[in-house]
Amino acid sequence: MREPLRRALAYPYAVPERSFLQLGARTLALPPAGLDLRDRRPLLAYGANAAPEALTRKLAAAAETPLPLVRAELEDFDVVYSAHVSPYGAVPATLRPAPGTAVTVFVAFPTEDQRRLLSATEPNYECRRLEGISCRPELGAPPPLLDAFVSRHGSLLLDGSEVALSAIPARGRRLPELTQPQVLERVRSLLFPFRSLEQLLADPAWSQTAAKRLRAKRASRP
Repeated sequence: MREPLRRALAYPYAVPERSFLQLGARTLALPPAGLDLRDRRPLLAYGANAAPEALTRKLAAAAETPLPLVRAELEDFDVVYSAHVSPYGAVPATLRPAPGTAVTVFVAFPTEDQRRLLSATEPNYECRRLEGISCRPELGAPPPLLDAFVSRHGSLLLDGSEVALSAIPARGRRLPELTQPQVLERVRSLLFPFRSLEQLLADPAWSQTAAKRLRAKRASRP
């Protein structure tokens, strides 16, 4: 399988089952003595920002600085597909309110340099402050507020419904779920029925063209 296709199909990538420390390309256990989180504001990590494979790429310029990530459960939210396509061809995630649902996420504690590096990889997202939330980390006290990257394009609608990422566990989920290969195939068949997925991922204009058509379909729905 060619790398562009593999990278797109693998989103949101594998994540550890417990809290961890990312240091360059190494994924380590959190130190037993605890974490020094001074001058580090908590940032909600879901999708690729919780995956060591993606963090290794995104934080390559800060490879000597550890990034702690604490596994947590965020109540009354879910992680759904966004109405755009990433520059590398995946249909990425966004956050939406979902009363009664509790989704598995991570709380990252980046330095300001790490935050800038992460922000530079998120041109389709804006950073929002989440207040009055219920987020239960497996270690430490619940954060009173969190920053989160949220899609500028809104949620993807398929058959009139938002769609959750089946790769991200949740309790009480009410939305339909799809894997990345399934959602890419749905978007391809909806927008470009006469082209293969591999052909589309090789096209430099694929992500921009797909995003425009998805936005147009949202705007034209009854």
